[in-house]
Amino acid sequence: MTPEVRALFPITQRSIYFNHAAISPPPTTSIRAVEAQLRDVHENGSKNFRSWLAVKEDARKLLANLLGASPTQVAFVRNTSDALSTVANGLNWRAGDNIVTFSREFTSNVYPWLRIRDVFGVEVRMCEERNGRIDLSELESMIDDHTRIVAISHVQYASGFRTDLTRLGRVARRHDALFVVDAIQALGAVPTNVEAEFIDVAAGASHKWLLAPEGVGYLFLSDRARERIQPTLVGWTSVPDPEDYLNFEQGWSRGALAWETGTGPAALFYGFKASLELLHNAGVQRIADYLEELTDYLCERLAGKNYEVVSSRAPGEKSQFVCIRHRSGLSSMALYHHLNQRNIITAPRGDRLRIAPHFYNTATEVDQFVAALP
Repeated sequence: MTPEVRALFPITQRSIYFNHAAISPPPTTSIRAVEAQLRDVHENGSKNFRSWLAVKEDARKLLANLLGASPTQVAFVRNTSDALSTVANGLNWRAGDNIVTFSREFTSNVYPWLRIRDVFGVEVRMCEERNGRIDLSELESMIDDHTRIVAISHVQYASGFRTDLTRLGRVARRHDALFVVDAIQALGAVPTNVEAEFIDVAAGASHKWLLAPEGVGYLFLSDRARERIQPTLVGWTSVPDPEDYLNFEQGWSRGALAWETGTGPAALFYGFKASLELLHNAGVQRIADYLEELTDYLCERLAGKNYEVVSSRAPGEKSQFVCIRHRSGLSSMALYHHLNQRNIITAPRGDRLRIAPHFYNTATEVDQFVAALP
């Protein structure tokens, strides 16, 4: 990426930041956008309320474009957990139903299904990890005609394994199950198309690869999913005309918009829009290609050193970040602290160290990271 883009991330002047799979530093343009909205409220109160809503809708359109969806299919919620919980709670569960998922999913994509198991007696089937991978054949064998939900992350947070969504989504559709994807570790850095990949539900949030401030979550619902899932947490903005205050018989909004309950974080939507514009201008496919090259280079530089690359680097399975393990038993936490003291920011995840660069990082920074490893 250009020096002008890198200059939007002043953290590069102080650190090598390889932790975008946790929290990303927003670009300067996003910070200024947030400040502009807050300044507007400070100086003008509610006078420009309509313009705040317009920015929110602009952000919705940009987000829908990233997903390959219609804007009416995308709702803003608080976070990934809220999105997945409202899906779990909104289905009409029946005796004998089952949910198929992966045993090492991030907890946001586990706890909502375990609650359904505990309340309704639904079976939760979990595929195990095999050498840093998901054996999709094993996972597919767990899906049957009683499966209501197949829930998976596009990219696994603790291995970097990228799921073949089209393959898995096609199997879920064959059994008439809803295909639920936690997209937070992919959207913005890995191309996504909900229709082509048979995705019925996609959930995520703003603060990782989308480079935006924390506090904006999203929920995509396909038309097929909307027919089956009912909104269970609703409010004054869940209806077609929220300002028709005494019309209580409006019914819920079309598509996913019924899941928006009330006043949202207007300033954060300003920042979210600015970050999405930056990603749109850069091009997600270009970002994905660059990060694949950069992480391939990282793996090459680690060859012959005392580190094991846990992440699959097979075509179609590699992603934009890499997880490694010290062969002689130095813990991931010890590695994290060692690097942190040298202003290299990574993340310990179990027995693995996760290295997650973004499109403004460089091969020189990779060299510096490898040189700093104990």
